[in-house]
Amino acid sequence: MITQEAFPVEPWAVRETRLDLNLIAQSESLFALSNGHIGLRGNLDEGEPHGLPGTYLNSFYEIRPLPYAEAGYGYPEAGQTVVDVTNGKIFRLFVEDEPFDVRYGNLVSHERCLDMRAGTLTRIAHWRSPVGKEVKVTSTRLVSLANRSVAAIEYVVEAVGEFVRVTVQSELVTNEDQPQTSADPRVSAILDNPLEAVEHEALERGAVLMHRTRASALMMAAGMDHEVEVPGRVEVSTDARPDLARTTVICGLRPGQKLRIVKYLAYGWSSQRSRPSLRDQVAAALHSARYSGWEGLLKAQREYLDDFWENADVEVEGDSESQQAVRFGLFHLVQASARAERRAIPSKGLTGTGYDGHAFWDTEGYVLPVLTYTLPHAVADALRWRASTLDLARDRAAELGLKGASFPWRTIRGQECSAYWPAGTAAFHINADIAMAFERYRVVTDDHTLEEEVGITVLIETARLWMSLGHHDRHGVWHIEGITGPDEYTAIVRDNVFTNLMAAHNLITAAEACNRHPESALAMGVTSEETSAWRDAADAVNIPYDEELGVHQQCEGFTKFAEWDFEKNNKYPLLLHEAYVRLYPTQVIKQADLVLAMQWQSHAFTPEQKARNVDYYERRMVRDSSLSACTQAVMCADVGHLELAHDYAYEAALIDLRDLHSNTRDGLHMASLAGAWMAIVNGFGGLRDDEGILSLDPQLPDGITRLRFRLRWRDFRVTVDANHSDVTYTVRDGPGGKLLIRHAGDNVELSTEAPKTIAVRKRTPLLPPPPQPPGREPMHRRALAAGTHR
Repeated sequence: MITQEAFPVEPWAVRETRLDLNLIAQSESLFALSNGHIGLRGNLDEGEPHGLPGTYLNSFYEIRPLPYAEAGYGYPEAGQTVVDVTNGKIFRLFVEDEPFDVRYGNLVSHERCLDMRAGTLTRIAHWRSPVGKEVKVTSTRLVSLANRSVAAIEYVVEAVGEFVRVTVQSELVTNEDQPQTSADPRVSAILDNPLEAVEHEALERGAVLMHRTRASALMMAAGMDHEVEVPGRVEVSTDARPDLARTTVICGLRPGQKLRIVKYLAYGWSSQRSRPSLRDQVAAALHSARYSGWEGLLKAQREYLDDFWENADVEVEGDSESQQAVRFGLFHLVQASARAERRAIPSKGLTGTGYDGHAFWDTEGYVLPVLTYTLPHAVADALRWRASTLDLARDRAAELGLKGASFPWRTIRGQECSAYWPAGTAAFHINADIAMAFERYRVVTDDHTLEEEVGITVLIETARLWMSLGHHDRHGVWHIEGITGPDEYTAIVRDNVFTNLMAAHNLITAAEACNRHPESALAMGVTSEETSAWRDAADAVNIPYDEELGVHQQCEGFTKFAEWDFEKNNKYPLLLHEAYVRLYPTQVIKQADLVLAMQWQSHAFTPEQKARNVDYYERRMVRDSSLSACTQAVMCADVGHLELAHDYAYEAALIDLRDLHSNTRDGLHMASLAGAWMAIVNGFGGLRDDEGILSLDPQLPDGITRLRFRLRWRDFRVTVDANHSDVTYTVRDGPGGKLLIRHAGDNVELSTEAPKTIAVRKRTPLLPPPPQPPGREPMHRRALAAGTHR
């Protein structure tokens, strides 16, 4: 676990006060920088030691085989894996003839700081070589949010105590050695030296390297240029080879003198453009970066983030760790999406190779809801990417013998890459999740152009998919068979409540969109009979309910499944210790499913149903997924279990900052980072939007004394400022100066002329807080502070 001792809690920064090589892979993920197009893991400047070297370009991938013990029709044959591209982060420093390496000599002090307002990673190292020569190295790194193709590093070496001669080799390196990520030798072979050289060129103080992938036929270019400042004589030279370019700077430094190097980096890739076009793009980006200069890049970075935080900040008084964590989450969501520009937002962002760099339902289900309220242009870009893959989704549906479009469970480019049928192909709910994201964007932003341009087509084709999957029985009830909901421990079932409610929402949303855009609907062959059939199916959808227990069934028959023996079988995560054939027929739940349905489709459940459902499913949910704690936080808060909700919110927020799942080394969990915001804003702020109106109902746990958050609703900027007794709503901008919201179930009109303060509604729980399965209680704040698990 990552402790506060090495990473103290600060409101606007993540700081590492000493270097722990046992945590170096985790810190590389935490300190990753990105803009949604370029991703740089937080490796040390000198490149070694490292946990996982990583430089990524969004959607730049290689094709690899998907192995099966036994083939089957419809199984995807090829996967897609993100590629570690040319590394431009490296500065190899020699003090006299000794290489700067933190494992040798004496590291007098070492500190790194991720500044979430400046958008930079700063490192300060004081090092004494094995022969006693001392230098202080300060580096500051950024990936530009203002310039999509640009990253830059300021690298400063200062002599300490006596004269030293220093040599700095600033490099571009391709095909770095990687840790083995797969036991399949075919996969290892593909990812070993995945890039073949196309062209290399040395410039006066920089270079450009061009490479392409062997199977996916994608071409990329990486370029570097340098500014060098030093008192006295300096020698600068550059050489370039197919997989390596190096600019070497040599000078002498008296005590207190500094060598300052600013390294400008530019990246680009394409599947279609020519070699000269791509090379010129990188050259132009380098010239633009030099024109802006280091200070100009810093200024633009700060301005971008100042504007973001002005409209998106969350302030949590009384819980300093959650304060740091929710800002950390928002910062990384911005980094993952700001300049993705019609590319996928991967489940790990561009922070590591976890899940092969794939995008899942996490994007539309967790990441986009947060960005819709805080960075809506990035949502429009992400949804346009989904729409751009519609033809592939149509092909997949046809392959499965279905109508409409079936979007992939996991992908980079748009083809299905999930080799696990029950949790991949059968998890059709991703199609409704995508439809929900389009509808939420329209409702929250009041921007109808996205729906008109591409959304209407996606809504129609996903509606047709559900009609192809579902059927009416002889009593007129509509069922969906053979599906997997969010809970992957209960697979291939009948009438999963989450899926059925989401499918119904998809069908109604599509019908209403056709009414708004009749010409587009007509062009796609939609008739009034077809939309009527959609509405009939949605109205008749089966929502299984156990009358005897007074709870909804996660799927048909779920409450009659065998109970899981938690006393004997409690090695978590269960999927690594138990066969799926034992998990499927029992009442053990990997992650929020029915409980998630109550968050996303809140209006479909009464307060008493929510309370009873939370009580029932809490006892059976093992949270073997990072997606679960945030939803449990939201719904525990909804039914009045505020302290339990706070524990879950804390866990959701700290999954990566404290490495609670022991896999932060592979990259950050974007959905859980979004979940930190959801747990606080949806949970303690009571935010809901499933009925087309901004609905809020704040109430705080004892450990939070004040909660203040900002969000965008249509053209308004809304600030919610809550304490234990009342909440103050402030709105700025917006048409007409009036905004109708719903507070604690009552309609309230807000005005830009003055804030409005209203008493909070106390949530009295109908039932006592429920227990969790043995060993799966939330990781409480006190236990974590003491460095133990509970």
